[in-house]
Amino acid sequence: MSEAEQEQASDRRCVSCGINVAGMSAAAFKCPDCGTRIFRCAKCRKQSNLYECPDCGFRGP
Repeated sequence: MSEAEQEQASDRRCVSCGINVAGMSAAAFKCPDCGTRIFRCAKCRKQSNLYECPDCGFRGP
């Protein structure tokens, strides 16, 4: 794995609970307001835990 790939994989953290979601069945989507890529783990999605975009502060379920 290249250094860039390792850095990208380490950035894949659930925005709700903070766990590393690399290799998991997680959701990845763009923030509806600013387009920042957001990752959420399956558990937080299932529980409808709130999330906040780290760039613009948009909040969603």
